[in-house]
Order: sequence, then structure tokens, then C-alpha cells
Amino acid sequence: MEKSLIKRSITLTVMAASLLSLVSCRFEAASIVNPSDADLGKKIFNDRRLSAEHDVSCASCHRSDLHFSDGRAVSLGSGGKSGTRNSPSLLDSSRALAFFWDGRETSLEHVVLQPFTNPVEMGLADMNQLADRLASRPEYSELLLRQGGSLRVDKARLAAVISAYLGSLPAADGPGFRHLSGQAVLDDEALAGLALFNGKAECGSCHVFTRGNSKLTDNQSHHTGIGFEQVAGRIAPAIAYLDEALATRTLGHAILSDKRISELGKYTSSRRVEDLGAFRTPSLRNVARTGPYMHDGSVPTLEEALEREIYYRNLSRGTPIQLTVEEKRALLAFLRSLSDTNTP
Repeated sequence: MEKSLIKRSITLTVMAASLLSLVSCRFEAASIVNPSDADLGKKIFNDRRLSAEHDVSCASCHRSDLHFSDGRAVSLGSGGKSGTRNSPSLLDSSRALAFFWDGRETSLEHVVLQPFTNPVEMGLADMNQLADRLASRPEYSELLLRQGGSLRVDKARLAAVISAYLGSLPAADGPGFRHLSGQAVLDDEALAGLALFNGKAECGSCHVFTRGNSKLTDNQSHHTGIGFEQVAGRIAPAIAYLDEALATRTLGHAILSDKRISELGKYTSSRRVEDLGAFRTPSLRNVARTGPYMHDGSVPTLEEALEREIYYRNLSRGTPIQLTVEEKRALLAFLRSLSDTNTP
């Protein structure tokens, strides 16, 4: 009797494991990117004809040879218009929970449509002009809808193919990430840096380093102090500029066209006082290769970014984080281990 019960228990356990495996496979299958969608999304992503002056594309600010950043302090839009924000890498964007430096959006499908009609980015007048541009190319016909005798952009379809392309980009494979999954061993200096990252230096409190989190972010917004001196003591006028701008512009346009508004951080969308000057924790994937740094691109090197981070963290916590020269070197060695070896 006891043996029979044990046998039945084992059988049920195996069946349960099999069912869980099937469920897992179904979820994995649901996340697989349609190759034809990704190919079409890639064409859109790289097509300069979809900008006002036929001079920029999504890829202008998110270059594949620069790990989908652009190497500039702040990006340039159509006609050479200069914005206020540094272009973050788009790698792993399909798994992100918040977008833009201020974290104001939570849907990738919504985010990817906004640059087309932002005057400081691709600069088209409206979605009707985008429809005209798409209609001039037969390969884009599936992205259009006919309504009342005129063509309209199928926004859901356009967002889907661009998102599919971003979802098809290579996964993180830097030594640091492979070490986390047990596929590689870091050298002694980088291992010491990892210990500091999660320990004494407290980097891991925001840049969460766990398996599957290749962006190393807590998806939260924090106060770094970077750039806030531009509005410190002048918060009320900056908020007034924001309110005035929103009477005639989208929030994205207002942020990219006025530094005072940009430096308000997450407050621009949340309107919570505690979010003044707060910015989203950025990805650290390829961090050694995607400078300049911070939301405004004001920090040119990784070494300086580390010094700034330690300085502002000391101010916020009230007690100093004292790192030796060797410890800083070790931290930098670990950060460099987060660089991909594959080519997008």
C-alpha cells in the first residue's frame, strides 16, 4: 500500500513537471518574434525618408555599431535640431518596464511611434504625413488602412513591427552576464568589482544584478543630482514653463526643447514633488561603450560617471562610501565585463 502511494506520488510529480514544462514552452513560444515582422521593422527603423528632411531615422540616434546609442551628449533630430536628452541604448527594450529617462511611458508599442511626429526628433507634421511617406513605398502597404477614401497609418501594426525588430536584437552575452548564468568565470579583479558592486559600493541597490535582468536596473527613478543645478532655486518658474509649453506641445516635445523642463525629471509626468529631478535607473549593459553618460550626456567618461555616482550617493546617504584606487579599478573592470561580445 505504501509503495503504491509513493509510486502514485512520483507519477503525479512527473506529470505536474511535464505540465509546467508545457506551460513554460507556451509562454516562450508566445514571446518568439515573427521574422517577417522584424525584417519590416528593421526597414522602418533605418528609413530616413520617414523624417521631415529625409535626413534622420530611428537608427540615427540608436546606431547598431554603437550598441543602439549614438555617442553624442544629446541627440540631433531632423534638420539638425538639438534635444536635451542623451539617447539610451535600445538593447533589451522589449523587456523594459519603463521608458525615456523620466520613465513616463510603460508601453514599448506606444513609445516607438512618438519620434515620428516630435519636432525635435523626426519632425513629421502629423501621422497623415507619415501615411503619405509610407504610401510611397510598396513594401509598407500593410502598415496602412484605407478610411473614407484616404490612407491612414495602422498604428498598431506599425508599432508591432518596430517592436518586433527591437525584440529580435541579440541578448546580452558579456562575460559578466555569462558569469551570472554559470557560463563563464570572471578574472579576479572583475570578481572583486562584482563583490564591491553588490556590497560596499551599493551599486546593486539600484542596478539590480540578477539572472535575467540584463539591463541591471530596478526600473525606478532616483535623484542623482546631475543637472539639477539648472533649476535649483527656480523650480516654480520651471514648472510654469512646463505648463505653458503643454498648452501647445506634447510632453515629449516640451522636454526635448527646453532644458529647464527636462531637468524636472519624472515630475513632468507624475506631478509629484518627490519626483522633481528624479530619473530612471539606466541600463548598464555595454556601459563601457555607450558614453557619454547621464540623462543629459554631461559626463564624458565611465571613470567620471563612477566618481559622480559615489559623490552624490555620499550626499544622499549622509555617510561616505570610501573606495580605494584599487577598489575603483576593480569596479570598472566589472563594469567593462558587461560589454557584449556579439555584434547586433
